[in-house]
Amino acid sequence: MSELHQAAAAGDCDQVEELLRENKCNPNQKDIDWYSKTPLHWAAAKGHTEMVRILIKHGARPCLRTEYGWTPAHFAAESGRLAVLRLLHSLHAPIDKEDCCGDKPARIAEIYGHQDCVRFLKKAEIEGEVYRKLSAREGLSVDDTDEEWAERDKQNLKTETRCEPKSHLQK
Repeated sequence: MSELHQAAAAGDCDQVEELLRENKCNPNQKDIDWYSKTPLHWAAAKGHTEMVRILIKHGARPCLRTEYGWTPAHFAAESGRLAVLRLLHSLHAPIDKEDCCGDKPARIAEIYGHQDCVRFLKKAEIEGEVYRKLSAREGLSVDDTDEEWAERDKQNLKTETRCEPKSHLQK
């Protein structure tokens, strides 16, 4: 786990700002020891809304996925972090992507009993789809695809393997 991952998980905004301002760390670095989580995944899981804002401001991509296809929205949904989900949605982050088992963040929130998150995500999914369609029509680029994940997904389809879900908050 990098220094940036640790600071993001701990909610240390000052340290994260310093690391990113001095270009000491890549905000999109995937930690292979923690299922390819980025600092943004950690911040979303822990409910550090201001940290999420800081990381995205410094180039963190909210579309990046872990080994099991979870976006930051999946982690926020699992933990019932409605404020983080609202922020991600307001920044046009993808909040409706399916993981390797076919579950969207709304389903994860439902599994963990976070009904306020489920209600919000159901509405936000529709709004996100409308936004992507309008952007495409106007020729605007939307950063909602993790290229590495998409390539891996293609390979998995060829071999027809499915991932086995594991606990996402603990190693």
